[in-house]
Amino acid sequence: MQLRNTFGAFVFASLVATGCMVDGQASVEAPAPQAEVEVDVAPPPPVETTVVVQRPGYIWIEGRHEWVGGRYVWRRGYYEHERVGFVYEQGRWEQRRGRHVWIAGRWRHR
Repeated sequence: MQLRNTFGAFVFASLVATGCMVDGQASVEAPAPQAEVEVDVAPPPPVETTVVVQRPGYIWIEGRHEWVGGRYVWRRGYYEHERVGFVYEQGRWEQRRGRHVWIAGRWRHR
């Protein structure tokens, strides 16, 4: 029983530490950056319906389709703190050699 409680506490602490808890519920709105992925199936068109409001000190990371378990899953956009001296390049799908490649978003120096 102690192992189970310890594991649950670990998961909860991990979610809080990574900022994935909102009002006590797990959220997938700010997933870790996805490494470069190559697939044969083209991603569907974006489905973002969020109206982006300028928030001082934050930038908007656009929603995107991710390849998970052999299918595309939509990940909603989210706000992230700005980083002084850096600009964010949004992630994107590119076509290379007849395959679809995800290029993860990244921060780069201005």
